[in-house]
Amino acid sequence: MIKTRTFLFTFLLASTFATAQKPFIFQNKSVTSGNKHHFKIPVISKKDSTFIPVTIFHGSKPGPVLGITAGIHGYEYPPILAAQQLNQKINPKQLSGTIILVQIANIPAFLGRSPFLNPLDNKNLNRSFPGAPTGSITERIAHTITTQVIAKSDFFVDMHAGDAPEDLRSYNAWYQSKALPEVSKKGREMALAMGFDYSIIFNIPEERLKEPSLYCSQEAFHRKIPSVDIECGSLGIPSKAKTDRIVNGMFSLFEHLQMLDISTKSTKTKPTIIAKRFTIKSKSTGLFYTTKKAGDLIKKGESVGYITDFFGNILENIEAPQSGMILYMIGTPPINKNDTIMNIGILP
Repeated sequence: MIKTRTFLFTFLLASTFATAQKPFIFQNKSVTSGNKHHFKIPVISKKDSTFIPVTIFHGSKPGPVLGITAGIHGYEYPPILAAQQLNQKINPKQLSGTIILVQIANIPAFLGRSPFLNPLDNKNLNRSFPGAPTGSITERIAHTITTQVIAKSDFFVDMHAGDAPEDLRSYNAWYQSKALPEVSKKGREMALAMGFDYSIIFNIPEERLKEPSLYCSQEAFHRKIPSVDIECGSLGIPSKAKTDRIVNGMFSLFEHLQMLDISTKSTKTKPTIIAKRFTIKSKSTGLFYTTKKAGDLIKKGESVGYITDFFGNILENIEAPQSGMILYMIGTPPINKNDTIMNIGILP
């Protein structure tokens, strides 16, 4: 009996070690199995300095590496608050694989309450990928995320919302290209698993893959990593409902990737998939007036607003060139020539 118990104990102990993960090396530090660790990655240019707060969740069992970024735009608060919740809710002891969570990618924009741009160099981080190790501070942030997060990931999610002037209808999106069919397929499966009502296809021509990515999640796709964008939140408002929606979507993704076993199964949503979109741009500078909002359905030829000069004279009446649903739009009065007024999805 003693020999049997000893053998059983030895077998169970060996099995535990066999299934445990090796330590995950990040920033030359070792994160052991079943633990999480916070990092502040310094980013320094000739003129400016900042840091990127990153949390590593290294699961107790082997699995994929999932990279997640929030706060690429520092005024998009629901994703940033969702990242803070994920930091509290992900239990690495129950996790299979590893999660690299960028809590806030663009600290200067966040602390400076700056829509779209990093106030240190007035550059858009989501137009700066893959970045440059010797560029401006924004280019160096992009380079750090590219090399330290995206390049280490098997799957990738970039979380966004409507910035300060943007009214937005919540959706997610995946990248797709005929040149990368398997990567595209996995990205589609990721997006559809997250339970959003609407999912957008970002079609990437093969020749575009040879150019700089510019966008954070597109950099992952260029590196043959299945990648998804989340767009959830509007006008920079820190909405609890939108924050919770992002968190729930991420946990559904963890389940899909077999990284967590979610005991409470949510009702699966079959999303409407939008493959084509079009944009209405301003031809004038002044004040924009509209009764429309994100999520509204519009018909071809329908009036969607007008622009006046600074004395109230109408400069431009705006009509929809096609029918569809407003995905996002300018939600505040200021308008410049060539600004995007609306981005409209064509419903299937």
